Amino acid sequence: MKFNLTLAIIVATFLGIGLKGCHCKVVQFIFGDSLSDVGNNRHLSRSLAQATLPWYGIDLGNGLPNGRFTNGRTVADIIGDNLGLPRPPAVLDPSLTEEVILENGVNYASGGGGILNETGSYFIERLSLDRQIELFQGTQELIRAKIGKKAANKFFKEARYVVALGSNDFINNYLMPVYTDSWTYNDETFVDYLIGTLRRQLMLLHSLGARQLMVFGLGPMGCIPLQRVLSTTGNCRDKANKLAVSFNKAASNLVDDLVKILPNSRYRFGDAYDVVYDVISNPIKYGFQNSDSPCCSFWSIRPALTCVPASTLCKDRSKYVFWDEYHPSDSANELIANELIKKFGFSHVDQKGAPSPAPALAPSPEE
Repeated sequence: MKFNLTLAIIVATFLGIGLKGCHCKVVQFIFGDSLSDVGNNRHLSRSLAQATLPWYGIDLGNGLPNGRFTNGRTVADIIGDNLGLPRPPAVLDPSLTEEVILENGVNYASGGGGILNETGSYFIERLSLDRQIELFQGTQELIRAKIGKKAANKFFKEARYVVALGSNDFINNYLMPVYTDSWTYNDETFVDYLIGTLRRQLMLLHSLGARQLMVFGLGPMGCIPLQRVLSTTGNCRDKANKLAVSFNKAASNLVDDLVKILPNSRYRFGDAYDVVYDVISNPIKYGFQNSDSPCCSFWSIRPALTCVPASTLCKDRSKYVFWDEYHPSDSANELIANELIKKFGFSHVDQKGAPSPAPALAPSPEE
């Protein structure tokens, strides 16, 4: 009996699970859209928002598609790496276990998802922010059953949280006439609707234990290649950019207000709009050669909408701001992440695990 008890203690200690709780790591819980998705949509069989074909993921790991909508890392990947935090796996990954959650956290981000439930409905399947929070509540139930309520509360309060959505609510909702929101609201009232919804969601996350939370602002979404090619001039679409600026201002004010009323909250807003706009306007200044078209495109057919095996790749992916019609490249994500790190004043989390280096770019298929 004594031997069995001793063995149980050794095993529990090795797993980081004590008999009275958990000596847990600091991990991340990420809520977002395709800019942060690490594979959730791969497990949504009816979703039309997918990054499951080459050449997605070509510059990360084994170079095969991994669910990220870019050639390499996401902004959240890079920030987490710099903080010494583990990269959280997709919540819909069948291999996800309580042990994995305690060691790495969870990523709930979903391509096509938005703050609003109706956003991105033409993708058929996607996880809205409300649905992502529901899945987070399920995660909490699993961890409470595993390590107990007291230890679980501590684990979730010490974790880091990222909320990075909003662009789909404009590009794949308000700015498309097929959605009722486009003719139910005007610019001002739609932003108010978004912020009111986000306020409820951030307050709910606080009630669930989120204390250290980052809200990412929107970039100049009127300058993504898809928006440019849909314009008559090929220039950035001013209306979309003005909406992004309005959202960022309102979201920043929201975060400031919540910090004043939510106990022990350390909520922060990160806005990289200006630097991204400058990169797009002056790419050479930042070491890029192209900021208006995607690296991965279907020959001269535009818009290509997604990257497929028959697509052609630019010769040097590190010189393109955009990977496809919607999403930044790994190099651009690194620049954005570094800007947010500076604005947030992040410091490295003191725990085991070193940041992952930037990927070495694999040669293009045609080389």
